[in-house]
Amino acid sequence: MAGILFIISAPSGSGKSTLVNEVRRLVSGLDFSVSYTTRKPRGSEEDGREYHFTTREQFERMIDAGEFLEWAEVFGNYYGTAMAALDLAHDHGTDLLLDIDVQGALQVMEELPEAVSIFILPPSPEVLERRLRNRSQAEGVANESIIEARLAEARTELRMIDDYRYALVNDALDQAASEMRAIVLTSRGDATPAEGDLAARCVTGARSVRLEAALASFGISAAEI
Repeated sequence: MAGILFIISAPSGSGKSTLVNEVRRLVSGLDFSVSYTTRKPRGSEEDGREYHFTTREQFERMIDAGEFLEWAEVFGNYYGTAMAALDLAHDHGTDLLLDIDVQGALQVMEELPEAVSIFILPPSPEVLERRLRNRSQAEGVANESIIEARLAEARTELRMIDDYRYALVNDALDQAASEMRAIVLTSRGDATPAEGDLAARCVTGARSVRLEAALASFGISAAEI
C-alpha cells in the first residue's frame, strides 16, 4: 500500500468516532475504512456510512472466502475490515484509518507491523459509564447488563495499551484531536518541531501524566500492563 495505515482502537463509548471525524476534518488525505458488522444499526446510523451492515451468513461466507484483513466477534456480533479497503486507499494514494477493536487490531499489527497504532482512552470509568448511558438513552435502549459488560471489557482492553505505539486520553475533543493530528503529521514526516514534541508525549511508553491518571482511575497499575 502506498500510504500509511493507522489503527485506532478504544473501549466502546470513548468518543472514538467523534474524534476520528474531527481529525479527518483537520487533516487531508485520510481515507476511513468502513467496517462490516452483523449488529443492527443504532439510531441514525446508515449502511455504508458508519458500517456495512450484513447478516451472519454473509459475513461467514466472506470469512471463508478470505475477504477480511481482520475480523472478530464482539458481544455476540461479528466485526471485520475487508481487504478491499487497503486496495481502495492504494488506488486513491491516501493514508487509511482503521477503526477496530483490540482483537482485530492485534491481528493487523501482526500482519502489518509497520502500521501506526493508536489507543484512545476515556478519562475515567465514571465518564465512560455516563457516555454509555447517554448513548443507550438516545437509542431508546437501557440494558444494564450490556453497560456493565462494556465497562468490564474496557478494563480488559486498557491493559493492552502497551501493544499500541501511541495512547491518548479523550477528555477534551480539541486536545485529543490536536494530539492525533500531530501523530498523523509526524508519521508522514510533515510535523513541525512543536507537533513532533506533542506526538512524542503521546507515545505509550512515555506514560504521560494524563495517561497515568486515566489508568489509575480504572484501578490499573503499571505492573498490570
